Amino acid sequence: MQEKFIREIFYYQNYYLEFFEKLKPEVKRKFNWTLQLIATIDKVPEKYFKHMTGSSGIFEIRVEAGSDIYRVFSFFDKG
Repeated sequence: MQEKFIREIFYYQNYYLEFFEKLKPEVKRKFNWTLQLIATIDKVPEKYFKHMTGSSGIFEIRVEAGSDIYRVFSFFDKG
């Protein structure tokens, strides 16, 4: 069963893709899973997608792999 996307994810220039290319396969899988979660569910758990306190619209995508934590900053372009 294919999931319905409620958000589109765009990458600013090549920053994320260059970062992603250097990751270990297990971390890549976790990032892909997290981005799919963000794209397909209405209320994303704060563990994976959190508003940055003190900012006006910057969010953090967070992925944990073992004892490592990876963070990518993001924002909504509308809505």
